[in-house]
Amino acid sequence: MYMKDKYDFVVIGAGVAGLAAGMYGARLGLKVLVLGSSHGSEMPVGGVITTTNLVENYPGFVKLTGAELAENIENHAKSYELVTINEEKVEKVSKSGKGFEVKTGKGDYFGKTILFATGTKWRKLPDSVKGGKEFENKGIGYCALCDGPLYRGKRVAVIGGSDSAAKDALLLAEHAKKVYIIYRKEKIRAEPINLERIEKNKKIEVINNANVVEVEGGDFVKGVVLDKEYKGKRELGLDGVFVAIGHEVLSELAEKLGVKVNKKKEIVIDHKTAETSVPGVFAAGDVADKPFKQAITGVAEGCTAAWSAYEFIKKEG
Repeated sequence: MYMKDKYDFVVIGAGVAGLAAGMYGARLGLKVLVLGSSHGSEMPVGGVITTTNLVENYPGFVKLTGAELAENIENHAKSYELVTINEEKVEKVSKSGKGFEVKTGKGDYFGKTILFATGTKWRKLPDSVKGGKEFENKGIGYCALCDGPLYRGKRVAVIGGSDSAAKDALLLAEHAKKVYIIYRKEKIRAEPINLERIEKNKKIEVINNANVVEVEGGDFVKGVVLDKEYKGKRELGLDGVFVAIGHEVLSELAEKLGVKVNKKKEIVIDHKTAETSVPGVFAAGDVADKPFKQAITGVAEGCTAAWSAYEFIKKEG
């Protein structure tokens, strides 16, 4: 291990919030390092938004894919010579003198300030669901955009009732012959426009007030068992299952550094400055404690954090 270059602003997490923070920090003249992810992250550079097929609520773009949006922001960040983007996983962050040491599997970095933009990872089926682990990557998936084309002409289900679950179902309906949404509550919580699209799509059927208790199959998924009867049966024949039951916050590194988190493990920040409880440490995006989490709000928060880091460095000298 060896100490690499010193930076003014080390951004941990290269989703859109982290990339935007890197861009904005460089505009302010800070020497910036953006590190690809944290330990436990499954997301590529660009973050969760890269798994979204269609983005229609980002101001300035009527319609584009999540991957295109992330690429645009990444390219903007890279246009500044002061920004370095490395796809390395961070293993530890610790206080070091007037700054922080960031340890990855390839080396150590020093930052005067730190931004945690570590985001989230997909929440998996609970242990109580029989076959939930056995059939991962054997018919149980999390990324409809990545795997949807594999199910052309087949029957699939999306477990979950969020807007993300609705979007996954709409995307899968472009390939599959039948898509079920299985949700444990009375009504799915999609945005009005997506709920309307679901209701109009003849391929999509919603099964409310139901839970999956077992995933069945041989070498591959063949179906699920529900905790109540649906059309006279508890078994539902399927070729694939997509899990969309939310995300788990990746705040472990920050918590070990002494940063305050809430009961959900979200990093508690000052929403005017993106500052955390530890001086010189900031947080932005899905890892932070705000109820409304969108790409645009994460990007704004990343830019706010960059400004606050600039102000902190200027004050501390």
